[in-house]
Amino acid sequence: MKNALDSNIELPSPKKMNIPLLSGIGFTALIAAAGTILSYLPVFNKIGPLAAAILLAVLYRHLYGYPETLRTGISFTGKRILRFAIILYGLKLNIFLVLNEGLGMLAQGALTIVFAIGLMILLGKWLKADPHVILLLGIGTGICGAAAIAAAAPILQTKEEDTAMSVGMIAFFGTIAAILYTLLFPLTGMSPETYGIWSGITLHEIAHVALAGAAAGEDALTIALLAKLGRVLLLLPVCFLLVYWMRKKSPESDIASTAPFPWFLIGFLAASVLATYGTANGWLTASEISHVSTGGTFLLTMAMTGLGLNVDLRQLKQKAVKPLIALTITSVCLSAMWALLFT
Repeated sequence: MKNALDSNIELPSPKKMNIPLLSGIGFTALIAAAGTILSYLPVFNKIGPLAAAILLAVLYRHLYGYPETLRTGISFTGKRILRFAIILYGLKLNIFLVLNEGLGMLAQGALTIVFAIGLMILLGKWLKADPHVILLLGIGTGICGAAAIAAAAPILQTKEEDTAMSVGMIAFFGTIAAILYTLLFPLTGMSPETYGIWSGITLHEIAHVALAGAAAGEDALTIALLAKLGRVLLLLPVCFLLVYWMRKKSPESDIASTAPFPWFLIGFLAASVLATYGTANGWLTASEISHVSTGGTFLLTMAMTGLGLNVDLRQLKQKAVKPLIALTITSVCLSAMWALLFT
């Protein structure tokens, strides 16, 4: 009888089992592509493809609800593809350039990270804001915006909606700050070189630094990006410190589940080394690295789409106000501190 019943059970084929996975990945790619196109239009070109894709994903969730049939693929994009995108992000970092020309700025970057995370935590406690969002925003402000948040989130095991919300706030505030920098440059009295360092040390995303730095000319833009890359390099030690902190915080629990080792950061370092040595020895051209890096940016946009689909606007209104206040105060204090030191 049992065999007869078993024979009537039709197990799904591997192809059928892969349909939700592939459909979910394709769905995030579609929204990511729409966000990328949107980022070329006026106004939206100031926030970039990641924030534009998150905006579209949140809007879709609000209007149509979460696409449950695609959950497997969306979750895969928000976790697995996210890690691969972080690895490819390492191609943007030329280690030789930072170490040879930016050791002083590396120290300034370290101070920026300590200041941003420390002040965000203090303000978060004072405002009684969500500590997970506060820490993510501190990391994003201190290091490199969305990429830093995306790298730290798996280690801190934060909720996907918290990660997406943090990325959205960083993109929103950083864009406003970058535009303000371009308006303030003639009033600061800074030389183009000093202004470039100020922009690279204090602004959130590489795109924000590029936008602000370009206002003072090519030399200012170059040194601004160099200062920013110094902060990107510090993403690695910060993430490893987070792993140590997570394990120290819960010593009695299973270490593997409490703070899994971030292998993708080893990939990030390997990609950085490959790009550095590859360009230095002629194995790779800057154009080839740029193409692959662009592909990595699109994968990161897909991952942000997957995270954005987890954001509920009704909950966002309740959770976002206090962290946004803390982010504003921290960013203004960080900018003012370095402006005073540089002038």
